[in-house]
Amino acid sequence: MPDVVHDFPIVAPAARVFEAVSTPAGLDVWWTKSSTGEPVQGATYELHFGKGYDWRAVLRVYVPMKRIEYEFIEADPDWQGTRVGFDLQEKDGVTRVRFSHSGWADANDHYRTSCFCWAMYLRILKRYVEHGELVPYEKRLEV
Repeated sequence: MPDVVHDFPIVAPAARVFEAVSTPAGLDVWWTKSSTGEPVQGATYELHFGKGYDWRAVLRVYVPMKRIEYEFIEADPDWQGTRVGFDLQEKDGVTRVRFSHSGWADANDHYRTSCFCWAMYLRILKRYVEHGELVPYEKRLEV
């Protein structure tokens, strides 16, 4: 099975990065149009990306400031059962992010598009945490 993986640094403490990838307020700044959920293991997150794209994910792994992983339980068929995770390691004020989107059935067109989209979204995450940059939802894949 193919996976989407990205490793990159964010010049900020792990606590700031973790908040951005684990809370609805954080997710809505760089990824979702709107979301709900509680950052505790086993919680279900509602992830809204616009009309027809109301997805749900269960928080399968939750280790504060270190690791978080979501499993999609209601989503596009290609995303169903896949997992999105963030591993964080902080050293000297820099947080190393190891991102993965695993469990894809095959490297189809949707997988290839998602590889591009994740790179774009993760850049927005980095810019937000490092510089406070905000990108309106409708413009996030244009940046």
